[in-house]
Amino acid sequence: MALIYDFYGFPPHYYKVEYPNRGSPELAACIVEKLESAGIEVDKTRRGLDHGVWVGFVAAFSPKDNPLDVPIVQVSLYDNEDLNQHYRLGQALEGLRDQGILIIGAGMAVHNLHDFRALRSTGKTGVLPYASTFDKALKDAVTASPKDRQAGMLNLQKRNDFSQAHPSLDHILPMYVAAGAAGLDTGEQLWTLPEGSLNWAQYRFGEGATEAA
Repeated sequence: MALIYDFYGFPPHYYKVEYPNRGSPELAACIVEKLESAGIEVDKTRRGLDHGVWVGFVAAFSPKDNPLDVPIVQVSLYDNEDLNQHYRLGQALEGLRDQGILIIGAGMAVHNLHDFRALRSTGKTGVLPYASTFDKALKDAVTASPKDRQAGMLNLQKRNDFSQAHPSLDHILPMYVAAGAAGLDTGEQLWTLPEGSLNWAQYRFGEGATEAA
């Protein structure tokens, strides 16, 4: 399926990236059934992969160096910034893991492009404080015991650095979906890399759900 280049202001070569991929009507139908069974309204559509999927897949599963011959089915976020609603979305999909289906929530641990571009324009280097402090708070919430994880993650929004780390929530909401799907598995931070006003990190929940932020 074709790729969707849903971003702007980047160098031209970003809009020429290709990532061969295929979907699965059977898996899509299974996902729809689980969501509808949880009372979640589903709008089924056929579309290409947006950059929330293909950017990470190009890095992790290079078609030339590390090809991934499995179908990819993208599930969208809600058109809102309700953290708990996205966590419950993940909970509705938890059972997919028992069928050997990997659930990936792709975003970023910290994502503030406005500050990133401002830093670059001044030539300054270094990591802004919130890129580290929020990353640490996110780690504490994700790696908490499963019974405390949801509350801990919802409480992140009360932090003073939350709006700096995520002026909009589209890059952190996938973590809530992946965490909701984790069930009784404890989260583990695999690595983290702060860069200016950004922070790249990766988490894993057991063997069946992983989030690359």
